[in-house]
Amino acid sequence: MTTRREFLRNAALASAGLAMGGISTKMNAASYNRVVGANKKVNLAHIGVGNRGWEIMNDFDKTGLANVVALCDVDLGAEHTKKALAKFPNAKRFRDFREMFDKMGNEIEAVAIATPDFAHFPAVMMAMSEGKHVYVEKPLSRTFLESELIMKAARKYPKVVTQMGNQGHSEANYFQFKAWKEAGIIKDVTAITAHMNNPRRWHGWDPDIKKFPAAEPVPETLDWDTWLMARDHHDFNKDFHYGQWRCWYDFGMGALGDWGAHIIDTAHEFLELGLPEEVTPLRLSGHNDYFFPMSSTIEFKFPKRGKMPPVVITWYDGLDNIPAVPDGYGVSEIDPNIPTVAGGKIQPAKLNPGKEIYSKELTFKGGSHGSTLSIIPGEKAKEMEKKLPEVPESPSNHFANFLLACQGKEKTRSPFEVSAPLSQVFCLGVAAQRLNRKIVFDRETKRVTNDAFADAFLTGEPPRKGWEDFYKI
Repeated sequence: MTTRREFLRNAALASAGLAMGGISTKMNAASYNRVVGANKKVNLAHIGVGNRGWEIMNDFDKTGLANVVALCDVDLGAEHTKKALAKFPNAKRFRDFREMFDKMGNEIEAVAIATPDFAHFPAVMMAMSEGKHVYVEKPLSRTFLESELIMKAARKYPKVVTQMGNQGHSEANYFQFKAWKEAGIIKDVTAITAHMNNPRRWHGWDPDIKKFPAAEPVPETLDWDTWLMARDHHDFNKDFHYGQWRCWYDFGMGALGDWGAHIIDTAHEFLELGLPEEVTPLRLSGHNDYFFPMSSTIEFKFPKRGKMPPVVITWYDGLDNIPAVPDGYGVSEIDPNIPTVAGGKIQPAKLNPGKEIYSKELTFKGGSHGSTLSIIPGEKAKEMEKKLPEVPESPSNHFANFLLACQGKEKTRSPFEVSAPLSQVFCLGVAAQRLNRKIVFDRETKRVTNDAFADAFLTGEPPRKGWEDFYKI
């Protein structure tokens, strides 16, 4: 376990050196502006082809716009990657994306990355430096610095098309929020409650953990060293692998990083929230130094932006951490065993992932991903019906939007200049979760002002030997 003193020393060294120099991979200028013809598919490589990678591979295939030329996964031949290999038997296969780019970079026009959170960054940076268009699952990165460097790379390579995989950003909620904001229906927002209280798909471990799980034999199909990428060495354990990685601070971004991009994405973009000034953990049940709390309540304070008032977003996750809902919310599986809350409002037994948005005049409720907003209570919604603007249909889903943008026909809706600051909000939230204290943040300097350790945490541990160049622009 890294001590506080070691972390500060290493992070300071890292922050002094990571933003200098350049990635030492070869450039392929021709691929920068490779616009395919009307009948030509985009030559696509998939990095991470099991589980979520398998799902997005099928979503891309359904568009009819992609020609899969390469499959890359550190666990080729495992049960969860066999389907992908069978679906695209003619695609070339690799365990290491660096080898893939080296051997067939000229055949690849775009990449789709569906690796664990901590492994997004190196693949994104190398792909951009090679002039390849990049689609990467959310959250964009595991650390604040990584998202900052990704934004710098996007500015350096402006002809590279980028898209983060918060798919709802191409669905109804995106176009509705945009239309309602422009029409003045959504205005003067002061507070948002965001929540994800569904059962976790990972562990039920003891929060009194004192060390990482014991080393286990590495499966024969798995290249564990490459799986770790830039992270410091960890012995293999099955509880780090598959979906389990998401709950560990060293590898994932917890429920906030997993679902925040599907719940607060439109509010963050169209309310121009940017980065918060303060992040305060209000509740962290089962807090420890290794994995995310069993439930968390985190408060984000965003300042006034132009004529828009300050906004407070309160995030809730955990089975026992369901927030109160406003009057007029509607009936939702009332459980008599759950007591009423302040103000006499009844607590739902289950609240689907989503948000409540409070403005000076109206209150809205909505779900996650592409779910549209409703005005509540119902009487107010009826009163507002004739004032609501027409909402345009989405011309393409998130996957088609990316591929059409690669062809020069559309612009992506969640490019890195939009999705990186959103991911940085989650990074600040995770810092508050892990350190279990309030963070005061300077939006101009992008530094934590009240805590040197928290400020160093935004940089994170330095990359292990052999991966340093990915952190240089």
